[in-house]
Amino acid sequence: MTETPAPPTQETRARILEAAVTVFASKGYHDTKVDDIVSESKTSKGSFYFYFPSKQDIFLALVDTFADLLESRLRERINAETSGMARVDLALRVCLETFGQYRGLAKIAFVQATGLGIIFEEKRRAVNDRFIAIIKTNLDEAVTDGSIPPLDTEVAACAWMGALNEIILRWVYTGEPDPVRSLPALRKLLLQSVGKPT
Repeated sequence: MTETPAPPTQETRARILEAAVTVFASKGYHDTKVDDIVSESKTSKGSFYFYFPSKQDIFLALVDTFADLLESRLRERINAETSGMARVDLALRVCLETFGQYRGLAKIAFVQATGLGIIFEEKRRAVNDRFIAIIKTNLDEAVTDGSIPPLDTEVAACAWMGALNEIILRWVYTGEPDPVRSLPALRKLLLQSVGKPT
């Protein structure tokens, strides 16, 4: 009588995801094969397919993983602040620090997801919308508490997200400017854009 193999564990899933970050970041989406991820993770195809029905599914899971990580870090840190403007300022710092620590995930979520088709574009847009909403909420609070003058916070939040995206994209492609180096100039520019002297 043969024993049924034990199902993969969450540790196995985490190893597969970590391997996928490495492989996607180095080979890109199109050149990555499931076999590459399986080999890098030192697991089996059965384990891979137990969690992820396809290469597309693991790629989308990585985008979600990064977005969830960034959002949880943002919410955890900014909830300690009472002023809307202090939250906005801290959120900018947390975003750039997180991107700096997770370059591979940033590359997957913000670079490779571009131009891969409608499913990927919808996912990328949904991630951007999540962070635009966080920026808008904190700008609204800053307007309410008088930290900044009244303005169209939705437009401002979109512009802020665009600026962040550009800094991150350039850094992922070229390695410069480093997110930490970018913070002072970006902070000054964005705060001035909402009428807040630095």
